[in-house]
Amino acid sequence: MMRKISLLFMVLLSCGLTPLLWAQSASEGYKITGHIKGVKDTTCILAHYFGSTQYIPKDTARVDANGNMTFEGKKSLPEGLYMVVAPIKYPYIQFLMTNNQQFSFETDTANVISAMKINGSKENELFYTYQQQLGKFNEQAQAINAEKKRHNDTASIALVNKRMADLQQKAIEYRTQFSKENPTSFAVKLFKAGADPEIPPTPKAANGRPDSSWTFTYYKKHYWDDFDFSDERFIRTQLLQAKIVRYITELTVQIPDSLIKEADFLVNKALAGKNKEIKYYTIYYITSQYEQPKVVGTDGLFVHMFEKYYQTGVMTVSDSSTLKKIGERVASMKPNLAGKILVSPLISDTLQRPINFSAIQADYTVVYFYSPTCGHCRESAPMLQKFVDTYKGKGIEVVAIAIDQSPKEWKSFIKEFKLGKAINGYDFTHKTDYYHTYDVFTTPTVNVLDKHKRILAHRLPAAQIEDFIQFQQRQQVAKKVITTIKAKRS
Repeated sequence: MMRKISLLFMVLLSCGLTPLLWAQSASEGYKITGHIKGVKDTTCILAHYFGSTQYIPKDTARVDANGNMTFEGKKSLPEGLYMVVAPIKYPYIQFLMTNNQQFSFETDTANVISAMKINGSKENELFYTYQQQLGKFNEQAQAINAEKKRHNDTASIALVNKRMADLQQKAIEYRTQFSKENPTSFAVKLFKAGADPEIPPTPKAANGRPDSSWTFTYYKKHYWDDFDFSDERFIRTQLLQAKIVRYITELTVQIPDSLIKEADFLVNKALAGKNKEIKYYTIYYITSQYEQPKVVGTDGLFVHMFEKYYQTGVMTVSDSSTLKKIGERVASMKPNLAGKILVSPLISDTLQRPINFSAIQADYTVVYFYSPTCGHCRESAPMLQKFVDTYKGKGIEVVAIAIDQSPKEWKSFIKEFKLGKAINGYDFTHKTDYYHTYDVFTTPTVNVLDKHKRILAHRLPAAQIEDFIQFQQRQQVAKKVITTIKAKRS
């Protein structure tokens, strides 16, 4: 039984943040003429980025037999990073769309970047001049690397390494000078925002080696230095979403407390930027990724984002019914977050004898909510049966609870999949609201509890039960070892 909910997409619509609904200025319009050698008798699309979505089409143009085309409109396009999508090996040609939207270009499919010539747009001249120069540096670097492979004596290799170091320094100086000469250019803002922060020489730790933790801390602290949260144009690039993804998923420990802290940090930056669209997208995107998170136990961030930003009106949602639905979803999630004590289910065994859930003695309790007729439940049942048979009597209990269907179908499921060694439960009173009480909106839904019935994992994939518990056991062993070492030292 699968009831997948995409509530955050409804919010995207409700907030007016759909890519095609961005406000457009009614100024002089746009006219972009182009010539692409190697393309003829076809249609090209003018599109822009929106988060990770590349092709948000804004216009089309017919390419004639000589490779010429014209995109033209009476209303100016929303500014950002655009592309001409063409049926070529290199699938698109990028442009910066700023206040000047009357320009021309010509290039060659053999090498789109190096052959690019711009007329009438200073921003795009800078955009391609920079890329062309970096391309030359890259060609020189490849030549030096090829030469290095031909040498095997220390002296020659040292000379080649020196040439590479000099080239790298030259590239750094070029980037620095380029930025100084064009400080207000969107091209410079874009390149700087996409670059990693430059890290000073790493200080040494107490053991005399470079302090890797200092390097990480510095990198994370300066990760957003060159990103302008007040510039709406970044929404129509791939950078805002890409940087959020890396910051939240790679530079942040995947536990609720750390995620909440860093999410609030990013939202505060967006709020300080005072751009409505940047604020909405930042809040929306972070929230959407943790409605059904990839890392078990991190859905607490979804609850936090709703309560702090949606429920309070920081994130405006015009459709009250959508907000209500998300609120109901959060209300069912909140009691089932990692760290909460699971509400004892009112269930009985196959003889209709009540099961005292709180009296179950086990280091770990796996609670498997399922529907006897659910296809996914039937697929995972053999795996569950093997787990039950392997770990029964080893400090692990499995409580399999059928949330619907008749007692006859429930008993048939137990018999068919040989789950007799599990603790099988059913609510004969049919009073339990599994969706709201246990956040069971898909089946199977698997919870793993510790010996105190605290939730360690909610909605854990059935295939990961054994690996998850073994990881928890290793963690407990490691904690005991550390505790013992500290006790001996004291």
